[in-house]
Amino acid sequence: MKKRAIKLFSHVFVLSTLALFSCSKTGELIPVVPPATPIDTVAKPTPPPVKDTLPSQTNGITVQDVNSGGANITNYLLYIPDGYNENQDKWPIVISLHGVGEIGSDINVVRNTGLPKVVKGKPFIMVAPQCRSNWWNADALEVFYKAIMAKYRIDPSRVYLTGLSMGGMLTWSWAEAHPEHFAAIIPIAGNGDVKQVSKIKNTPVWAFHSANDGTVSVNGSRDMVNALKAIGGNVKYTEYPDGGHDSWTRAYATPELYTWLLQQHK
Repeated sequence: MKKRAIKLFSHVFVLSTLALFSCSKTGELIPVVPPATPIDTVAKPTPPPVKDTLPSQTNGITVQDVNSGGANITNYLLYIPDGYNENQDKWPIVISLHGVGEIGSDINVVRNTGLPKVVKGKPFIMVAPQCRSNWWNADALEVFYKAIMAKYRIDPSRVYLTGLSMGGMLTWSWAEAHPEHFAAIIPIAGNGDVKQVSKIKNTPVWAFHSANDGTVSVNGSRDMVNALKAIGGNVKYTEYPDGGHDSWTRAYATPELYTWLLQQHK
């Protein structure tokens, strides 16, 4: 009797277990797995480079018109170096400001003085505006600067400013007013405001003057250079013992000047 009871209990246990197992299997929730996203193994074509929309320019020196918002600057000399049209890279540019002797409407007098006279063969763009009357106008120069930057393929980190006599004075004052424009300046036979030199402390400067300049005192350059040196400015200075007011002919004939200039970046 006892063995029969145990056997019956065993059968009941097995049947219960099977029933539970069966319920578990039939009631199990099977998660739905979304199909894997196929991997695109086809190489996508590289988009073509953005083409330069600026027009080609005539190599060498040409005369260009400009609207500076007034009558102070209406035209300028443009020098385009060889390779400008073929090389789509950005180019360094030098803005050259003339002196009192070149004021007027005959742009050829600008062509025969200072940097424009020797620029041929140099590896940079040059623009040399002509002041029509009285004196360089700071507002007109700003309008001119913006027009030039938009018109040519210029490297904004390599914009340089130079000038002689009246232009040398404006080189100092324009750089002090807008140091963010220029990577380096070359003021020749000029003077400036020593109270403002802190604004160009970090602007590389190479100044030139003649000791016996009877038109613009050499102290104009000496004072600016000394003021920059006193605050740790980046300044070079060449003073010729003779030559009178014309210190620019020798300055622009200095090969090391252009090597130094083109090494400067903002």
